[in-house]
Amino acid sequence: MALRGVRVLEMAGLAPAPLCGLILADFGAEVVRVDRSPRAAVSSDVQGRGKRSLALDLKQPRGAETLRRLCQKADVLIEPFRPGVMEKLGLSPDILLQDNPKLIYARLTGFGQLGKYAKLAGHDINYLAVSGVLSKLGRKDENPYAPINLLADFAGGGVMCAMGIIMALYERTKSGKGQVIDASMVEGTAYLSSFLWKSQAIGLWNRSRGENLLDSGAPFYETYKTKDGKFMAVGALEPQFYKQFISGLGLDDYNLPGQMSFSDWPAMKNMFADLFSKKTQAEWCEIFDDVDACVTPVLAFDAAASHPHNKERGSFLKNDQEEISPRPAPLLSRTPATPSSKRDPFIGEHTEDILLDYGFSKEEISQLHSLKVIEFNKPKSNL
Repeated sequence: MALRGVRVLEMAGLAPAPLCGLILADFGAEVVRVDRSPRAAVSSDVQGRGKRSLALDLKQPRGAETLRRLCQKADVLIEPFRPGVMEKLGLSPDILLQDNPKLIYARLTGFGQLGKYAKLAGHDINYLAVSGVLSKLGRKDENPYAPINLLADFAGGGVMCAMGIIMALYERTKSGKGQVIDASMVEGTAYLSSFLWKSQAIGLWNRSRGENLLDSGAPFYETYKTKDGKFMAVGALEPQFYKQFISGLGLDDYNLPGQMSFSDWPAMKNMFADLFSKKTQAEWCEIFDDVDACVTPVLAFDAAASHPHNKERGSFLKNDQEEISPRPAPLLSRTPATPSSKRDPFIGEHTEDILLDYGFSKEEISQLHSLKVIEFNKPKSNL
């Protein structure tokens, strides 16, 4: 795989950092999740595929010392804490990069390492708000709404951080040096919205929220409820696709207002909604599946995994627990990702093996265990 041999230490955290580690693991990196609480009953990380778990108490000086030693043999450290936490532990970038000049130290936070909000708590909705993007999301006459926590946490956070790590790894092949990555979810989300910023001048967003072409204002870029309570998604933006869409609805575009007649959009939306309510989702699929009208079914998770298109591409995978999840993307022709099919790791399941791999002796491991700096949690076999 593309990242084979890359050693990653991922400090256990929520949502974005685990996704960052998951991406690296799926594409071949050896990812160790450093769990903060050695006596925690369960892990909150549901993105542990392909990772190993080391249970380490960083609150003890020997715990921080152990992590520092691990970083000397690592390629990447993913750190999701608020600014200052690692410094208090004696694990700042200056110290770790002095130990290992090739280390890539990725700091993934909501507001970044500097700035007025840097040390404040926050969640996806807050980062989305400060990025400016939240102001664009929502229907007419409604409050802005956040699309679950996909944009800031995962896209602006986890994916952007992984991209930064891979760029830093590539640059290291030329310079031989590591560096510090300041991955801010606010800035990552803002960067994702570059199109929104750059397209303001061409009039795409000159109307109020929910009244523009791509924000639910247009009747031909909308979701519609079907007779069986499901939905269809319509994205018939270009004239040629709009013509096919109108034809599929059984309408004659000569008797309709112009596609870009803004004042007629509300009435047209009501008309389309009434038509969609007359047929089931399956019936609409029969009409549109082979037509370039940009009309597709809105699929629930279980339906997405079993949809013919996704099945043909193998877009979803099952692990050995029969859990379904998306296949890693994008596809690489020569070195594709081969994600682990095993269950996610238990906290501390691989503690001893990891420390041995990183050069600790059995005597040192035994001592750390007796001091409760580390914990073993190997599952018992069912015989």
